[in-house]
Amino acid sequence: MTPRKKTNARKTRDYILPKEVDRLLDAAESNGRHGHRNHTLILLCYRHGLRVGELMNLRWRNVDFKRKVLRVSRALGGINSVHPLSTIELRALRKLKKNYPGTPYLFVNDRKKTLSKRAASRIVSEAGDNAGLRLHVNPAMLRRGCIYALANAGHNVVALQHYVGHRNIRHTLRYMELPSRPFKDFWK
Repeated sequence: MTPRKKTNARKTRDYILPKEVDRLLDAAESNGRHGHRNHTLILLCYRHGLRVGELMNLRWRNVDFKRKVLRVSRALGGINSVHPLSTIELRALRKLKKNYPGTPYLFVNDRKKTLSKRAASRIVSEAGDNAGLRLHVNPAMLRRGCIYALANAGHNVVALQHYVGHRNIRHTLRYMELPSRPFKDFWK
């Protein structure tokens, strides 16, 4: 067996940072005729900590524009939940619905069929390349980035567990990183 050649000198971090998400969103929006769809796909995946399958299964009936909420049906036996939608998300979703009328799913292709998981992964990866990120970005990194960002912002671990749909709190706890600041005065 021959050793695998290194084809790319990319970093191997398994999550994405908020500032990288901003670059990713800008790159997705400005790329091609489906730029807005791709931007909205990345935005919802990150903001709601969605797995790629959960993202592809989102239907318009899951979006309540009046109550400004998104009903999230979790995969893998996860906990379903209702998430608030921000003004930015609502605006993006209204435009998406206008651009792709008459489809039951949020994210569709030219034939108005739901995107495949592979297509969604390609969209995220291409946006990462176009943004100049030195990471091989994929939807799972967006989910983990969401969890890390919310955990490090100090949100309650039990609330975070339910937000991302983890049945077992241990799965949420592995994303909790204690910043080094609390240790600053240990040896003084």
